Amino acid sequence: MKTPRELLLARHRAAEPKLDALRREVVAAELNNQATREQSFKVSLVTSLLCCSNKLWRELVWPCRRTWAALAAVWVVLALVHLAQRDGSPPALAQSAPTAGMILTFRDQQEILNELFADRSVPAEVVRPGIYAPKPRTETVALLAA
Repeated sequence: MKTPRELLLARHRAAEPKLDALRREVVAAELNNQATREQSFKVSLVTSLLCCSNKLWRELVWPCRRTWAALAAVWVVLALVHLAQRDGSPPALAQSAPTAGMILTFRDQQEILNELFADRSVPAEVVRPGIYAPKPRTETVALLAA
């Protein structure tokens, strides 16, 4: 006994050569169409970019959709945590004026830093040597006296 599949294939087997001939005719007409050949560069560029973006979507995003969804969920949670921690009030240091003790401490620290980073290459009080004038030697004096 034949299966339903075999019955359908036998019935349509006679139409197969007609369909092949029709397919060849349509493809040949499409390839020889003048409008198809004269497609502008812009149209073909846009078509290739759209096709490329579709291909990227299918190859990069769609197979890993669970991973991308998990990453998106993590970013949403991080954004919510960030918004929940934000406070509308200004920081506590900006509200209060510095006290006198804080100002004195800051000045002391500035003085210490100035002392540490002071230029110590030349001492402040340099004793410059006087002009050297050679003195007469005793031997020369003895020769002159004789």
